[in-house]
Amino acid sequence: MVTATPTTHQHDIAPPSRGNDLQDVIETRLWLEEHDWLYGLLRSQGNISPTFRFPDLISSCVSLVFTHQDASARIFQFLWTELVLRAPLTARRRESMWRQQYQLLLDLQRSPANRHPNPKFQLDQLTTACVALCRAWDESGADILRQARHNMATRAHHERKSPPR
Repeated sequence: MVTATPTTHQHDIAPPSRGNDLQDVIETRLWLEEHDWLYGLLRSQGNISPTFRFPDLISSCVSLVFTHQDASARIFQFLWTELVLRAPLTARRRESMWRQQYQLLLDLQRSPANRHPNPKFQLDQLTTACVALCRAWDESGADILRQARHNMATRAHHERKSPPR
């Protein structure tokens, strides 16, 4: 089963800056409770100049969680104690995140903590855990917006340093 695929919605992403590189935005899913909270942040008065969209907000949540040395333990603690108690067929919304943060979650998904004899969690569950943890730490979302600015600057700096192909 494929856990994530590059998005094909060209109006949702910037055109690739380099020749045949893979797209920089990866599709994921987000459970409704966390999606609705992020949507509120998206529409908030604090999200201005620039207005960050879902790939930035989701990626900010992932980045913030991974600033903690015990990020894996925090994510799996949420999955094992809270998300597992939700209805497994809960609807999810399709969204996107930046490739750099996707890679963090992909590495976590492939980690021993997500292998037998432990339950196997998918990308949508790992993504949802990151958003839920950020919401618990800062309901206002101010930290997420600050991290979005930092992530954007880091991506821009990286793009400037990359040699043209």
